[in-house]
Amino acid sequence: MDVSEPHASADGVLRWEHFPHGSDVGVRGWGSTPAAAFEQAAVALTAAVTSARVEASEPVEVSCQAPDLELLFVEWLNRVIFEMAVRRMLFARFSVRIDGAQLNATLWGEPLDVARHAPACEPKGATYEALQVAAGRRGVWSAACVVDV
Repeated sequence: MDVSEPHASADGVLRWEHFPHGSDVGVRGWGSTPAAAFEQAAVALTAAVTSARVEASEPVEVSCQAPDLELLFVEWLNRVIFEMAVRRMLFARFSVRIDGAQLNATLWGEPLDVARHAPACEPKGATYEALQVAAGRRGVWSAACVVDV
């Protein structure tokens, strides 16, 4: 798996990146809130699987909970990975709502088309390696961990 450069939005604000970690891949998202950082890390997860455009045509509702933000982040990514596997879908857009220990989200995506999406890897699970969810300079949140692929 190639490690990509950080990806910025049209306004030049950094949103997500992959970082190297042996044969696995690190994903990191940034946002103005923890929920926004979680959304961007999920975009990075999809980008680790495919560089093809993914249509945000079918919504999927998910929820999970954990006692703190870092553990909630791992649960979140594992929930996205689970939905990818059982539904055989890839997701392009995410809307996360965090209320204390509870996360509720909508994922929008499409069924996996192996010929068109040419998946580079199959994520197996988010790990506690390099796990960090924190507010940085200027109040920008980041959420990162290594994903076993």
